[in-house]
Amino acid sequence: MPQTLALDIKQMVLFNGSFGPHEVQQLADAIASDMSQFRTLRDAVAELDAKDDRSPASNVRLGVCLYLLGRYRRAIDILKTGDGGALAHFYLGKSHFALEQYDAALESYEAAKQAGYNRDDCALARAEALRYAARAQEALAVLDDLSGAIEQTAEYLYQRGATVAAIGGNPGEVVALFERAVETDRSHPGALFGLALENDRRGNDEQALDLYRRSASQFPPHLGALLNLGLMYEDREQYDRALQCYQRVLDSYPAHPRAALFIKDAQASSDMYYDEDAQKKRDRMSQVLSIPVTDFELSVRSRNCLQKMGIMTLGDLCRCTEQELLGSKNFGETSLIEIKEMLSSKGLRLGQFAPEKHTIDIFEPEALSADEQALLNRPIADLNLSVRARKCMIRLGIGTIGELIRRTGDELLECKNFGVTSLNEVREKLTIHGLKLRGD
Repeated sequence: MPQTLALDIKQMVLFNGSFGPHEVQQLADAIASDMSQFRTLRDAVAELDAKDDRSPASNVRLGVCLYLLGRYRRAIDILKTGDGGALAHFYLGKSHFALEQYDAALESYEAAKQAGYNRDDCALARAEALRYAARAQEALAVLDDLSGAIEQTAEYLYQRGATVAAIGGNPGEVVALFERAVETDRSHPGALFGLALENDRRGNDEQALDLYRRSASQFPPHLGALLNLGLMYEDREQYDRALQCYQRVLDSYPAHPRAALFIKDAQASSDMYYDEDAQKKRDRMSQVLSIPVTDFELSVRSRNCLQKMGIMTLGDLCRCTEQELLGSKNFGETSLIEIKEMLSSKGLRLGQFAPEKHTIDIFEPEALSADEQALLNRPIADLNLSVRARKCMIRLGIGTIGELIRRTGDELLECKNFGVTSLNEVREKLTIHGLKLRGD
C-alpha cells in the first residue's frame, strides 16, 4: 500500500493530467493517512521545480504543491507564472493568507471566483481572511449571504463558529457549531482545533488533548493545533512528543517564529540533567522544614509567641529573622536563644530562607477610581494570553488582573514552562491597559 501511494503522489506531481481541487484533496488525504509520504511529495516537487521546460499548467501544479509543503513565498512566485486560471488564483489566495497578507488573499479569492472557482468555497475563504484581518462583522455578513447545502458543510459550520467567537458571541453557540462541524466531518482540522481550544479554555484537558491530536494528524497540518498540542505535551513532561509537534510546524513552515522558540524551550527542558542525589537532599530538607514546632519542648512563652506569629513549622522559622522574632511582644533574648538551639539541632538557622519571602504591594481600594477597580477585578482570561502563559497563571493561582500585577517578572519566570517569551507577552498585554508588573 505505501509503495502505491508513493507512486501515485509522484505521478500526480510530475506527469501531465487532470489536476484540480479533487486531485489536491487526494494528495492531502494520501499524506494524512501516511505521513511518511510527505518526503515523497517533497522529492517530487524538487524534481518538478528543477525542470526548465515547465508549462504554465505545470507551474500551477508546482505552485499548489509548494503551498502544501508550506513554502508559501515560493508558491506565490510560481503561481504568478501559471495559466491564470481559477485554481492558480485560489491557491495564490491561500498562500497570501498563510503569510498573513489578508488584503492580497481577498483579491486572489475574488479573482478565483471570477475565473470560475466554486463560489461557495471562495466565499468561505474570504470570510476566513476577513476574520483574521479583524473584520469579523464583514466575515459574518459573507457567511449570512450563503444558503443551501453549503450551510450543512463542516467548513461552513467551522467558519461560522470561529466568526461568532471572534465577535464575542454566545460561547454555547460557538461550541455547538464546532460540534456540528465535527459530526459532519470527523477529520476537519479547523473544526477539531476550534473545539479543542474551547475545551482547553474550560480546563477539559483530556478532551482538548484528544481533539488537538486529531486535528494535528491531518494534512496540511493545523499549525495552531500542533503548537498547542506541543505545549500540552510539555506540561506532561513528554518533551519528545512536544519536539515532534514543533518540528512538524517547522517542516511545513520553516520560518515560523513561535515554533522556533518553542522547540528551543522543549529541547532545553528535555536535556536538563537530573541529579538524583541532589533531589534526595532536597526531599530530606523538605521533610525537616515541615516538622511542626510543637514537636519540640519549648517554654510556654516561646510557644505562645510563635503561635501568635503564625509560625507552625521549622520552615516558617527559617523564613524569619532575629529582628522579626524580637519585634514580637513578650519575645526576648532568652526565647531567642532557645529557638536558635532548637534549629541548630536540625542543622538550620534563623533567616536561612528569608530571601524566599515575597513582598506583595498592598493596593488601597479607596485610592482607586471605580474604573480602575473594575479593571483590576477583571478575570485574567480577558488578557487573551497564549495557552502556555494561561496555564502558568492557573498554576500560580492568579485569577484576576489585579493579582497578576502584584507579581514580579522573576516570580513568573519561576513557573514551569514560563520563559522570557511568555513574560514579554504578559507585559505587552498589560501595557495595552496601562499596567505593569510589580517592579517593572
